[in-house]
Amino acid sequence: MTDPIAVAPALAAALDTGDLDCFAEVHPCDRRDRVDVLQTVYDLHTAPLSVVGERARYQHHPAVAALKQRLEASWMAELPDVPDEFAGQTDIVAALRSMATVDRLPRTYHWIADEASWDDVVRFLAMEGGPDAGFDDLVAACQVGLRGSAKLELAQNYWDEMGNGSLDRVHTVLHDRLVEAIGMPRLSRAELPVEALERTALGGLLATNRWLQPEMIGALGMIELQAGPRCRKVVQGFQRLGAPAAAYPFYTEHAEVDPRHGKDWVEKAVLPLVAENPSWGPRMLRGAWWRLVLSLRFFEAAEQLLLRDASQAA
Repeated sequence: MTDPIAVAPALAAALDTGDLDCFAEVHPCDRRDRVDVLQTVYDLHTAPLSVVGERARYQHHPAVAALKQRLEASWMAELPDVPDEFAGQTDIVAALRSMATVDRLPRTYHWIADEASWDDVVRFLAMEGGPDAGFDDLVAACQVGLRGSAKLELAQNYWDEMGNGSLDRVHTVLHDRLVEAIGMPRLSRAELPVEALERTALGGLLATNRWLQPEMIGALGMIELQAGPRCRKVVQGFQRLGAPAAAYPFYTEHAEVDPRHGKDWVEKAVLPLVAENPSWGPRMLRGAWWRLVLSLRFFEAAEQLLLRDASQAA
């Protein structure tokens, strides 16, 4: 019996030729292949044109759209339901805040702050990609069609991501400087655990499906609610290990502003949106729970990988 053939490499090759009709009914060979396929499709929608090039013309090809919808449906069916302790709350803001306390500081971040070697810290940050990788583009997509207080809050959040008009303070610029300062490797998708790919792919799922806007608002809010304490632990790790000065600003910035962002997100975006659209409340909780669970799966996988590599090195 021959092994199943991975779909993702074949799809990537076919996007160069436009010969895509056969992909409408294909099935990925495993979990990693499925998320690789979805990431390839999401790139057509969200990656810079300088990266994706002429492939972007096929983002709405009937076969690509059929493949995307089918794989997303199977993935969403596997994503976890919101536990009753949160789903049963009528105060959505209180439920989100309570949910955000679930493993707000996973063991991985205590390890980064107190024990990890410099090489392990760099390796973990390369896998993590920052607490909110691609957050600026996700916020920009999320605000489409909103109005009032929610629109203003997402605009303010985005402007903070843009360094409030200062190129020197743009968060992606700060991250690029961090990468250079610590010699962080740019890991390919093949080098990442599947849990890291799924964590990132959630943004693609939400950003490319307009009907999932409530879930996207919840997921982005969860990022803001949980990032601050985690970033402070990274800063502590930098201090313990004597990181170069250029490594600090990215995580220091998030440690300081994300708690405020989280507060404003739930009070100025979630609260008025739920008041206007009560049916959105449970869906925001669902998106927040998806983000929380996928993140925790990633932290566990990253920790196991790093500990295994450290054991082998020893």
